Amino acid sequence: MQQRSHFTQKLAELRMRLTRMAALSEQAVQKATRAYLEHDTDLAESVVMNDMGINDMEDAIDAFNLELLALDQPMACDLRLIIGSMRITMNLERVGDEAVNLAHRTLFLSTRQTLPDNPRMAQLCAHVQDMLGKSVRALVDEDSELAANICAMDDRADELSLKVLKEAINNMVDETRIVERGVHVIMASRHLERIGDLATNIAEAVVFIKEGQNLKHRCRG
Repeated sequence: MQQRSHFTQKLAELRMRLTRMAALSEQAVQKATRAYLEHDTDLAESVVMNDMGINDMEDAIDAFNLELLALDQPMACDLRLIIGSMRITMNLERVGDEAVNLAHRTLFLSTRQTLPDNPRMAQLCAHVQDMLGKSVRALVDEDSELAANICAMDDRADELSLKVLKEAINNMVDETRIVERGVHVIMASRHLERIGDLATNIAEAVVFIKEGQNLKHRCRG
């Protein structure tokens, strides 16, 4: 009984560590999108500087999970939590990487003349933040129903990213001098779209942990 109680405490600590990492990754995306939309280079640089903290948390959680697997030999739902958390930390680390990539686009574009406004970009930023925020909430609340609903949101992220692409191409056709900047805008939209994909991956892992269902590759048509 005492051994089981100790293991339960370890699982609680795992959930706490996941929550902290999720909060850091979500914060990185919030800062990166705001930096991009507001041309805030200081904020963009802070995203780049703080990425190491997310990487360190992934390493620590991975080591913690391996210890749980090796020493406690978990079964059933406990095993799903550990496996699911390994999937989640990998995706959260990649979310941080994409936030850094977006921050780098901001830093580059800040050295060039401002491009024509692309309202779809602001919509994409907001939508992707909403997806990630809901996936984090589904993780914290262990809400598999909310997690399953996030899959349907990914199509909208893809649609907005495509519209940003078309708008950027139209601008580049109209004015060839902005081609280099336009390419960076297109890449920025790809980073955002990728964050949406990663948020979907996190949601899929939440469903796996809670329900034992593997939704990998099934959310996307």
